[in-house]
Amino acid sequence: MDNPVLKPIPLTARRSAVTMGLLWLTMVTSFPAVLAGFEWYRQGISFNQLICCSLISILLLLLYSVPACQLGASTGLGYCALGRTIFGRWGAALLAMNLIWLFVAWYGLTAVLMAQAIINLFHQHLQLIWLSTICAMLMSFNNFFGFKGVANFARFMGGPVLIVWVGYVFFKVLSSPIATANTHLPHPTNMYALALTSSFIIGFAVWGNEQDYWRYSKAGIWRSMIPLLASFAIGQAVFPMAGWLIARASSGTDFGSTATFMSNYCFGSIAIIGLFIITADYFSTNDSSLFGCVAALESIKPLNHSLSVAIFALAGTLVAALLSLTDMAESLCAMVSLNCIILPIPTIIMLTESWLRKQAFHAEISFDPVPDLAELPAVRWPAIIALFAGLIVGIATSGLISAFECCHFGICSLQAWLTSIIVYILLRIYEYNKRESVVTEH
Repeated sequence: MDNPVLKPIPLTARRSAVTMGLLWLTMVTSFPAVLAGFEWYRQGISFNQLICCSLISILLLLLYSVPACQLGASTGLGYCALGRTIFGRWGAALLAMNLIWLFVAWYGLTAVLMAQAIINLFHQHLQLIWLSTICAMLMSFNNFFGFKGVANFARFMGGPVLIVWVGYVFFKVLSSPIATANTHLPHPTNMYALALTSSFIIGFAVWGNEQDYWRYSKAGIWRSMIPLLASFAIGQAVFPMAGWLIARASSGTDFGSTATFMSNYCFGSIAIIGLFIITADYFSTNDSSLFGCVAALESIKPLNHSLSVAIFALAGTLVAALLSLTDMAESLCAMVSLNCIILPIPTIIMLTESWLRKQAFHAEISFDPVPDLAELPAVRWPAIIALFAGLIVGIATSGLISAFECCHFGICSLQAWLTSIIVYILLRIYEYNKRESVVTEH
């Protein structure tokens, strides 16, 4: 099989834990996390609640991410390649399409966020739509060099710059005076605070297709555990805490004024340094989004790599132009809510199948060689049904659809994941027992 996306990455081409950690840091650490902490302060969440909710969310992230990353590292295969065996021909196409549209949307949204940050930094009355499209086009550059370009940018620029910036901002806010306004806001219940914060933290930090990146890492629990923990701690604990602390000194009431205040606070009057930092931040994030899109497309239809990058860069540019005309706060909220549901569920099902094979069926699951699409059944129903069951529960409990507001409770991602696990186990055991009974009769 000539398609490199469907072949395991050889051990000689695997990257170190340090490189993977710096890459992941750039993928889960971004300016919107600071804005989220800012918003949580305005909603009355206490600092103690924020710390506890962040720790719980990071624990849930680790429980999902470590096995997901190890699945990619142990097999050397990516998200769509691994999904073929379990989801079937149409199922594999569905996984690829879901990944593509969601990551193209993220790509466009990130370009708009960067354009907005530039406008706030330089206080220029630039047209957001045009600046967003320019940013989106420039952000595709590293992907023309494949994973090497993505990893090297994160290793030598994105990761180190973010670490220095996080340290500077966090220690600066620790010495900030407490504002007299908003200091007596009523605190929400602990469950409400957990539902609110975990939705963002998990939705922003989970990628769903972790295998596409960690197939370039060597297998080993600690090789993924330590980089993931460090990345989550910085990106989804320190950053939101910094935003919460900064909020004590601000009177911003909307997304635009809040973003402007944050830019001024974090970068001061040295706009050129701010531009350097946000470029490292947002470029790194979109490097990974574009890389995931290309891998998904090439798993179904092998194309020239540069052509694939150009196609998705153009698509992301068009999405950026459209999103620049919308409410950015609402767009970001919708994206994180969908992100923690749509892409992780197939990975959860893959991990469940692997566990069932070892513990219940006493047989190893083989992912290599990756079967050709023509060799697969059209649909493997247990996986498809479990996928849609998880999607329905996750979206219904996320609060995204007003008609299901009565179902808006708990941690939507966790509820979606557990639903898919339970449904898949029941259907697979039923399928296995039925097949065994037929074999016994013959």
